[in-house]
Amino acid sequence: MFDLKLVRDNPEFVRAGIRKKHRDPALVDAALDIDRRRRELLQDVERYRADQNRASGEIARLQGPEKADRIAQMREVAARLKALEPMLKEVDAELTRALLEFPNLPHESVPPGNDERENVPLRYWGEPPQFQFQPLDHLDLGTRLDIIDVERAAKVSGARFYYLRGAGVLLEQALMRLGMDMLVAEGFTPVITPFAVRPEIIIGAWGGADLDVQQVYQLEGERLALIGTSEQSLAGMYSDETLDEHRLPLRLAGISWNFRREAGSYGRDVRGLYRVHQFDKLEMFSITAPETSWDEHEYLVSLEERILQRLGLPYRVVAICGGDTSAPSAKTYDLETWMPGREAYGETQSCSNCTDFQARRLGIRVRRSGGTVYPHTLNGTAIATSRALIAVLENYQQGDGTVRVPEALVPYMNGLRVIGVGRRL
Repeated sequence: MFDLKLVRDNPEFVRAGIRKKHRDPALVDAALDIDRRRRELLQDVERYRADQNRASGEIARLQGPEKADRIAQMREVAARLKALEPMLKEVDAELTRALLEFPNLPHESVPPGNDERENVPLRYWGEPPQFQFQPLDHLDLGTRLDIIDVERAAKVSGARFYYLRGAGVLLEQALMRLGMDMLVAEGFTPVITPFAVRPEIIIGAWGGADLDVQQVYQLEGERLALIGTSEQSLAGMYSDETLDEHRLPLRLAGISWNFRREAGSYGRDVRGLYRVHQFDKLEMFSITAPETSWDEHEYLVSLEERILQRLGLPYRVVAICGGDTSAPSAKTYDLETWMPGREAYGETQSCSNCTDFQARRLGIRVRRSGGTVYPHTLNGTAIATSRALIAVLENYQQGDGTVRVPEALVPYMNGLRVIGVGRRL
């Protein structure tokens, strides 16, 4: 949970960080009030326990009425303790819950702003394609090529699910293999994670005191929920463990299906594959020493950029403003790829430094010569297949309705260079 000592010692600093994220700074006052009540109760409990400890030695030496009086006094002390201890336990739980509501504080370099409209583009790579024909969006392309089928998926599962068929399946798998091969070459360890985890693991990784029911699918009758990203199960893998410092940085490449309710989404974001309930993803996850995490952050972003450059996709890197930064993140970059169907850049990758936020909540520690510390955790999207498919299909479409396969993916596509209707795989 959030560092109580920081709240006590520097409440204004914490309030300022919470305000920058456009969250309620009254969290600080509430936590300090609970902490004050807890310390008062704890002081009384410790005083009564000390009285009991002293009396146990004294009573053995006393005789007669004096002994009887002292025993009676201790009965009264015991009764008071019996009343206070449940109250202390209740306040402890109240304080824990209050601290779980705190978001991570934003890094000083995070730009101010209310929402995504105030995110700051930092750099661009590549030029959006200039078509000599009217380009289609990925859904029209995929439907005509018979590689994406949302109508039958809606019949089977409801809105915002999809079938991939034929070359669409090969293309998705090619994207995953390209990303994985690049990460393995960098020394990442591939991991296939559980898709269902205990709710406290998701809460520990993504913040808050309860599951976000707008996003998370819970399994009825089970104490399990479906992950929204392998970041959650990768962070949980080392919960309540102490790692040796020499193992850092610990870099993992997580492969998983991801499930999100996406309640409240609307408009063009819900057309096609841009915002769906289920998608495949290759996620980078790093556990680092605190003093190296900002270098690690830039390194993970550079890997995301290298993947998009290998695919030849135009993109920009965007610094996420305070009001659009997620609860666990201290700083986030988004990579937005040009999507002709939107006539705009759309987010395809994200990369966040969560500093010690997740480690504190999940009990991950690192053993050093001077004791143990909380490490920093970072996550970054290598490939989110649904949005990567959008970018590839739309940017590589041709005037005859076919789609050219990016050169980097051809070896993973059984040599297929063009996706067209009826072409052999």
